[in-house]
Amino acid sequence: MARKSNRGAQGAGTIRQRKDGRWEARYTVGRDPGTGKQVQRSVYGATQREVRTKLAQLTVEIDSGTYKEPCKMKLGEWLDIWTADYLNDVKPRTLESYTEQIKNHIKPALGSVKLEALTTPAIQRFYNQLGMERDGKAGLSPKTVKNIHGILHEALQQACKVGYIRTNPADACTLPRAEKKEIKPLDSDEITAFLKAIQGHQFETVYIVTLFTGLRRGEVLGLTWDAVDFDNGTLLINKQLQKIPGERAAFRLVSTKNSKGRMITAAPSIFAALKKYRARQAEWRLKAGELWEDSNFVFTNELGHHLSPHTVYHNYKRIVASIGIPNARFHDLRHSYAVAALKEGDDVKTVQQNLGHHSAAFTLDTYAHATAEMK
Repeated sequence: MARKSNRGAQGAGTIRQRKDGRWEARYTVGRDPGTGKQVQRSVYGATQREVRTKLAQLTVEIDSGTYKEPCKMKLGEWLDIWTADYLNDVKPRTLESYTEQIKNHIKPALGSVKLEALTTPAIQRFYNQLGMERDGKAGLSPKTVKNIHGILHEALQQACKVGYIRTNPADACTLPRAEKKEIKPLDSDEITAFLKAIQGHQFETVYIVTLFTGLRRGEVLGLTWDAVDFDNGTLLINKQLQKIPGERAAFRLVSTKNSKGRMITAAPSIFAALKKYRARQAEWRLKAGELWEDSNFVFTNELGHHLSPHTVYHNYKRIVASIGIPNARFHDLRHSYAVAALKEGDDVKTVQQNLGHHSAAFTLDTYAHATAEMK
């Protein structure tokens, strides 16, 4: 049952409870220049107290001249503007991921909601539904829900900065707890078997460098000769090979994952392997003649073009399957390096810097089992 209007309430507006149970406060923002009639707006809330608080704040803004008209833009419209105008500095793969999550999840659920009407409970229900099982299919993982939240929160935070909304309704949402995935580095026997299996393989040097430096796949394939210092035994890791969204089999060099370069000191055996590979590449250059692509990439095909990450990965999967570990991932080579380095006595700070982690604490947390075994 609707209650009587509460006139003269704080904020000099009209407060009432609607038939749907919500509370509404109507307030005057001025007069229409053409008709002279009062221009009124409404603000809503779940409780009378919430509406009174909002009305009081609006009154202060009106009196101080800082009041802004409520934004009529829908979330979907704002997301289009945000992705087009505010994400120019993100990496291509990141932009592609943002666009996919917005198209597949955020817009279908919340795209038609006005920015001003978007509430924390509505966003929370959206997150909860993402993780629910539907039609026999498992919901999204906690990590994916967290990623979607990061996108939506960032977009709404920008909407706050430009004045479309006063506060970020995603601030107070609770995210599902993500279970930490167990890492599975290759053990000593598996490493021995792997090194034997790759002997003479076209990507042998790629796999060896990855295993004994801990580089990410994009980093090792994005390595260029100017970043290899044979005299000092160091590698400058400041870029990675990344796919260009929307273009088939098209890649380009971008900055590393955290956009910070790092210098790592590799074992002499790595540089011996690289020297041998460089001599082989010189032979390819002579054979190719004018067809040679002077790309400066360390790892190339016989015409000088960079290697395909997909081809390198699929060859790796065939190799590990042949030695009885078909579930091994390419990234496990990176984990194998980290665990081996820690067990050999390398200090955590050095391992962290070589891996490009943002902190030594993150490295310790990631490889806690290895340090526990050492103890």
